[in-house]
This record gives sequence, C-alpha cells and structure tokens, in this order.
Amino acid sequence: MRIARFTANGQVYEGTVEKGQLNVPGVGTFDPDTVTWLPPIARYDKAIGLALNYADHAAELKLDLPPVPILFNKMPNTLIGHRAPIVAPRGIEYMHYENELVVVIGQRCRHVKATDAQDVIFGYTIGNDVTIRDFVMNYYRPPVKAKGFDTFGPLGPVIVTADEMGDVSNIGLRTYVNGELRQEGSTKDLIYSIPALIEYITEFMTLEPNDMIWTGTPKGISPIKPGDHLRLEIDGIGALENDVVEDKD
Repeated sequence: MRIARFTANGQVYEGTVEKGQLNVPGVGTFDPDTVTWLPPIARYDKAIGLALNYADHAAELKLDLPPVPILFNKMPNTLIGHRAPIVAPRGIEYMHYENELVVVIGQRCRHVKATDAQDVIFGYTIGNDVTIRDFVMNYYRPPVKAKGFDTFGPLGPVIVTADEMGDVSNIGLRTYVNGELRQEGSTKDLIYSIPALIEYITEFMTLEPNDMIWTGTPKGISPIKPGDHLRLEIDGIGALENDVVEDKD
C-alpha cells in the first residue's frame, strides 16, 4: 500500500496511490498533478536523525566513523511535502541536500531486538535532510540550527508499507539537481542497519506509532541554491521533488 496526504478543494485527505491516481475511499479519485501534497505523516512524537551513517559520506567529510550511532532530532517545523518549496536563508555559503530512507514506526515499542525489528515497522518514505554546513561545527553539535530551518525536511511523496517494500537492506538512492545526477548510493552501505538502529534507540527510548528514523545519507552532497530543482529517488518508493527558493522575508 502507498499512502499519501494532500489537500484538494480546501480539504485535507489521506488516500492511497493506485494506477497513477490518488484514491480516497468514499470520496473518489484525484489527479496527483492537481493537488497540494502534504508530508505523508500528519502527527508524530519523535523524528530521530542519524549523522554519518554511511562510511563513504563520513570519508567525504574527512570524519572518523562513529563508534555508536550519532543521533539528533528532526524538528516538526522543518517538514514539508512533495513539490513544496525549500526556503534558502540569505547570507549562507553552503546549503546541501541529504537523501535519506526514512523508517516509519507502526507500534509502541521498547527494548526491541534487531531480530524482531521488522515487526514494529509500518513503512518507509523519502526524506531530504536539508543542511547548512556553515553551522555544522564542534560547538554546534547536535546540528539543531544547521538542519532546523523551516522547510528543511521535505518528506514523501508517499509512505510505502513494509509488506510492499520488502527487504530494504540493498536499495538504491539517487539525487538529481536540475536533472544532473549528484548523489548515488545504496542502503547496503549503512554503517548501522535499520534493525540495529531500532534496537539501539529502543534501549533507552519508547518509540510510538508514526515516529520516524531518518537513516542517514550516502556520499555525494553538493551545494544547492535558489532556482535549483531537486529530485530525490529511492527504489520502491518513487521520487520526492522540491524547488529551492530565496527567503523573501
């Protein structure tokens, strides 16, 4: 099942994607090109991000591999949907995308063993953990400001349920900027696998339904600026697209 949230005719709907159309039971179908896409998760308690969870990404930043998962919070104010604009603050030097497989939790859980982790996963979506490297310094860890601007968390376009996705231990991620392939990787190169992350996090934290784990990004970050069009693809989910615009405020 592929679940989407969107607005049409002044109403908010949750439906499924079927044969290229958005279907809302009891309401009807909608053309995906005529609606406003929303983040596919309406409410959640926590969104946990992973820093440096791909070895090649750590290498491109010239950083040592972490001895334990490096966690941070992805704030609710950052979330936007498919095709919504990413607002670039003025006066910055280096802003970039981060294509990430996002795990959506399906049930309240604590002390989950890696071998049982699949039982608590509802599904998966695409996240773009937009970051300003200007603010990523030792004195700014965790990177709340670097990753915390409004619109810095595009999410979607859909949640694909775990039963439909199947095995996600070796699926491809690709990022295009203005049609140019800038980033390409695979979840086979995760330092900490999704089951391992769920075990680690639930050792000390209860996860609730709709909580998210943003699993990190592979090598290939590069600067983006107003006027750029981003297309993030993950096999089995589809493509998350957003334009970068200048902050007019």
